Amino acid sequence: MIAARFFGSDRRIAVTIAILVAIAIIVPILNVAVPPDSAFHVPSYMVALVGKYLCYALLALSLDLVWGYCGILSLGHGAFFALGGYAMGMYLMRQIGSRGVYGNPILPDFMVFLNWKELPWFWYGFDQFWFAALMVILVPGLLAFVFGWFAFRSRVTGVYLSIITQAMTYALLLAFFRNDMGFGGNNGLTDFKDILGFNVQANTTRSALFAASALALALGVLLTWLVVTSKYGKILIAVRDAESRTRFLGWRAENVKLFAFTMSAVMAGIAGALYVPQVGIINPGEFEPSNSIEVVVWTAVGGRGTIIGPIIGALLVNAGKSWFTGAIPELWLFALGGLFVAVTLFLPKGIVGLWDQWQTGRAERAASIAEEKGTDPDDTDPKIVRAQAQPAE
Repeated sequence: MIAARFFGSDRRIAVTIAILVAIAIIVPILNVAVPPDSAFHVPSYMVALVGKYLCYALLALSLDLVWGYCGILSLGHGAFFALGGYAMGMYLMRQIGSRGVYGNPILPDFMVFLNWKELPWFWYGFDQFWFAALMVILVPGLLAFVFGWFAFRSRVTGVYLSIITQAMTYALLLAFFRNDMGFGGNNGLTDFKDILGFNVQANTTRSALFAASALALALGVLLTWLVVTSKYGKILIAVRDAESRTRFLGWRAENVKLFAFTMSAVMAGIAGALYVPQVGIINPGEFEPSNSIEVVVWTAVGGRGTIIGPIIGALLVNAGKSWFTGAIPELWLFALGGLFVAVTLFLPKGIVGLWDQWQTGRAERAASIAEEKGTDPDDTDPKIVRAQAQPAE
């Protein structure tokens, strides 16, 4: 009842959040508390795999906020995802301490190998989780704010903006590949031991990270829904559909886009921070422009501008990727490209858009049949109506 009042007619949001909260509770219990020989046991590898998919879903949702509702096709969202991952990876590296290969309590192994004498200044503070969590939010958010400040005020739009975002992530890729940057170079950051004092490889820790990923995605869905259904969300859509008219009405379109772009980057950074401890590594490969393009594919397949669509797209495409790369790995990229072409040609609104179109067509057909019969398709039982209409004695 409370959910129905809060979410109104868009009950898919309430259902999605309820499902995510439920799996955040049920899956860890089935993994940790249920014996491995039970049919209800969820294997640890499945927990880690689906947890990774949930992080991808949050990344796709962050792109949907700017692409689906603001019309900004960002081909560089993988950069914000990777920056959040590196911030968490730096914290995890500081937790290794003297348990590394070289036994240095301060310097990570790759710095000892490269003959670094002292810890770089930008690594200070990452021995504290609260500082790392703050950087997960601030670093992607600040980059998006500065980038958007110049790009949107210069009125760069369309394909030109997409190319610039891709150039940004490629520049970061080249920078992080350098050993003298202090981020592990080509090998990146890995060999993590603990997170918040718990063994990162333990089943209980993996289950907790899975639950955190599901809850973060649920919170992302709620925040995105609150944004797009607010007054600001209507302005956001107006900027997407008719930016010049929105400017004519007195709204600063660049400010509207800047807020959405920054918020989207923060969501992507959080997704990256949750992703790294579950996969156990972060390297410059996460900045690859192809990764950002894959996020666009997930969002398009599920249905941009629908909130739920990108989540469905990310889960389905990555599940298909896991199957294809195991069964026919040499054809995976062809399958992905074919899927994107097929969606563009035959499902421009994605899976959720196709479902909505089918539901609308079904309702219209029911209304047409009812009109031909001279009845109202929404009429209830006449006896019940008469009984309700009788005054109380």
